[in-house]
Amino acid sequence: MSIQIGKKVLLTTNDWFRAPDGNSYKAVYGTIKAVLSDNEFLGIKTNRHSTNWYVEIGNMTVAGCQVFYAVETDKCSFGTYTNWNVGEKETNITDNIPCAIYNADVED
Repeated sequence: MSIQIGKKVLLTTNDWFRAPDGNSYKAVYGTIKAVLSDNEFLGIKTNRHSTNWYVEIGNMTVAGCQVFYAVETDKCSFGTYTNWNVGEKETNITDNIPCAIYNADVED
C-alpha cells in the first residue's frame, strides 16, 4: 500500500505529539492532502540527520520519520477505551482512558 492523496488514513506515530487542539496523541486520522519532500515543506534540503518527507493529513502535518503504521480506512473510533489490570488472581478495570487518536478532519 502507498499513501494515496484523498484517502482517509489512520497514522500511528513513534511518540506522542501535540495536535492543533493542544492535546497529546499517539495517532492521527484524516484525509491525506499531500506527501511532501523536505524542500517542498520547509523550503530547504535537510541533511541525513533530519526527516526528508512529510505527510499533510487533515489540518496537521506529520514528519515522515514519526510515521509508524499507516492504515487506509473510512472508519475510526474516537471513544474511550478500558485499561485492564490483569493479575494472577484477579482482573479488574483500572481506568477508562480518553482516545489517543486525533481527528484531523474536524475543524475547530
